[in-house]
Amino acid sequence: MLTNYLKIAFRSLWKNRGYTAINVVGLGVAFCISVFLLLTAYVHLTYDSFHDDGDRIFQTYFAANDPERPTKSATMPMPLAPTLKAEFPELEAVVRVQVGRKTLVEANGKYVDKLINYTDPDFLKLFTFPLISGNQDGVLRELGSVVISENMAHDLFGAANPVGKRLRIGGNGAQRDCIVTGVLADVPDNSTIRFDALVRIEDAPGYASSKTRWEDRLQQVFLKLSPQLSQATLETRLKAFTQKYFQSDIDGLKQKKAQPDAHGDLFAIRLQSLADVHFSRGMSDNKGTPVAVIYVLMGMAFFILSIASINFINLSIARSFTRAREVGVRKSLGALKGNLFLQIWSESGLVCLLGFVLGAALANGLMPAFNAQFGAKLKLESVLQPGFIGMSLAVVALVTLVAGGYPAWQMARFNTIEVLKGNVTAKRPGALRNALIVTQFALSCLLTCCTIIAFQQVGYLRSSPLGFDKEQVISIPVGNQVDGRQVLNRLRNRLANDPTILAVTGTGVNLGRGKDRVSSRSTIGFTHKGKQLSTDGLLIDYDYLKTLNIKLLAGRDFNRAYAADSSRRVIVTQSLARQMGVANPVGTLLGDDADKLQIIGVVPDFRLYSVAEQATPIMMYLSNNEPIHYVFVRVSPQSLASAMEKLQKAWAEVAPQSEFLGSFLDENVDAWYQNEEQLSQVLSLAAGIAIMLSCIGLFAIALLMIEQRTKEIGVRKVLGASIPGLVLLLSRDFVKLVLIALAIAVPLAWFGMDTWLANYARRVAISPWVFMSVGVSALLIALLTVSFHSIKAALMDPVKTLRSE
Repeated sequence: MLTNYLKIAFRSLWKNRGYTAINVVGLGVAFCISVFLLLTAYVHLTYDSFHDDGDRIFQTYFAANDPERPTKSATMPMPLAPTLKAEFPELEAVVRVQVGRKTLVEANGKYVDKLINYTDPDFLKLFTFPLISGNQDGVLRELGSVVISENMAHDLFGAANPVGKRLRIGGNGAQRDCIVTGVLADVPDNSTIRFDALVRIEDAPGYASSKTRWEDRLQQVFLKLSPQLSQATLETRLKAFTQKYFQSDIDGLKQKKAQPDAHGDLFAIRLQSLADVHFSRGMSDNKGTPVAVIYVLMGMAFFILSIASINFINLSIARSFTRAREVGVRKSLGALKGNLFLQIWSESGLVCLLGFVLGAALANGLMPAFNAQFGAKLKLESVLQPGFIGMSLAVVALVTLVAGGYPAWQMARFNTIEVLKGNVTAKRPGALRNALIVTQFALSCLLTCCTIIAFQQVGYLRSSPLGFDKEQVISIPVGNQVDGRQVLNRLRNRLANDPTILAVTGTGVNLGRGKDRVSSRSTIGFTHKGKQLSTDGLLIDYDYLKTLNIKLLAGRDFNRAYAADSSRRVIVTQSLARQMGVANPVGTLLGDDADKLQIIGVVPDFRLYSVAEQATPIMMYLSNNEPIHYVFVRVSPQSLASAMEKLQKAWAEVAPQSEFLGSFLDENVDAWYQNEEQLSQVLSLAAGIAIMLSCIGLFAIALLMIEQRTKEIGVRKVLGASIPGLVLLLSRDFVKLVLIALAIAVPLAWFGMDTWLANYARRVAISPWVFMSVGVSALLIALLTVSFHSIKAALMDPVKTLRSE
């Protein structure tokens, strides 16, 4: 029986291969795009899911209900973790994680740059990172011990067992020897916490000076609750703890006339589940993907599959009336409803299966291009994960059930006598067909509106003033092989007599995202006249303001003639001066402790980080102890073409050990908006596919509907109907459907994008012209799609038309 069903199904599909091709191609493209979107969402949703007892692991963060702007921050003071562990013994583990930067590591004469994190001995008790060699309870027990990844072990020691061997971390007089006590499996791609090596936090630079300071906030804190302790209970108990150790923060907010939040707190320590850490983009240095973007990706996959399924349903229903006599004859010969249902559904199942196979083949072939275009790291191995296999099978089953099951059920219900008499019409299914076409175009218009607004937001962010001149400036990462301060001085001397080099400076923080892809942030908190202030700390060198064309509002720049400028002197931005409440801050001593800083200059606010984030005050300072990580060079506009090559040659002379990774500052700044740009590109791809599928469906439906009205068209022509009149008659019903779709899509698009834009400190205003242009375009596309068949039908000879039926 099954063989017979399949044989008849193949014959029927081959007989109507044009419509079969439309359905298979439409479903194949939809499945392909949906695989990419759902796989991307799946990867993000499974971040950190490999840790045992992940539901009991939390990250602490500060929530401050500042009247200017409520803030959240995940950077914690050094004493917090040991104090929590002492006062809450029911916590199974509390660890600090201080994320370092890539550091020079040497062993047996081999040098590599590796990411070093500093943490507590309970790190491997809290997190599940499999240990390949070593004792889990003792790998970080002693100071001077280091646990390295499998990849790092291979790079430094080859196939030899590294446990017990010595390696040296750091360079340029700041080296320290460590003993390898364990080897970990490489960190999975879906881990928020990334590292090449783990070192005891007591061995971190600056630990001695910050271990008792509650004002310095440099690391993240993770804890694991006992099964009997809930998140809500611990957060309630943390209220008294916060008042005990962070009273200065609370008093500072009271001075600002802050009001308690919904939990009754001005300042609180709260817990964020490990599953949400990847999505907490706004806290600390975390650059994770907002969870709303993941839901958008899943929604787009659903939309595209829905559009392809709607095409399938509409074409199947429309063709059901051309197959009505076939169904009637089968029923008159004894076929049961169940038999007819299975027969027709088997055809739908074959189409869905062929579409899925085509989609899988397209996804396999296009995955490298998708990864390259959108910076994704999708792998075919992820498709074989049980969770994703289950999701894929559920999607295919749902499409087959809905898209194939309904038309099969509809045809199986045809009345035999009415069918053979020719009394079955499209009246009732026409309402469903119209509803599906409206849904289809509403989804297409919704995606198109969202795409345009997303592109406008990216353009707005890029054009927003940064407070510095990003043009004609080249940024060069120093790397870990050389001393940044020495390289900066050598480069200055090397380029001193070059008239095309306008200024050279150094800094600890890059602007934008350079070729090293490193981003760091240092927050300085202090009390000034009883008021709690917080600012971004920025290490710079002489001529920083000159290199970036930042103008002074008051005071002076750092000057080599003043020896004191290299210590305890700072330049601040205007917003910090306003927070201090001082009319003329130049000369003011900052802080209430004995170790005060003096302000020597004030500059306008400028963007140290993306304009998508809330602007914060900046404090610039010189230091002979902190390393220079980046060199900025301003070149003359006339020498732009040759500037990069010239600097590369100069770099080879002053820093032959370090790779030249120079890039223009404007390119670095553009990389700030990579997430938004990728979202815009994904939206545009989805919108393009949705419009294409909608037009294919509308094209086929118009053809079927016009074929069913062939006799009517002939009669109207005989009675004197003009060709324009017939085209208008045949097209106006579809135009009405598109207008209804627009009425549905526009408010949904406005609400969705307004909610998305609310996440940005600087956002574009949503213009009604966006919706008007999308509406006009949708109408034109629908008219062009339908008019092809309408004009062709209107031009037919009425004699042949009437004879055809």
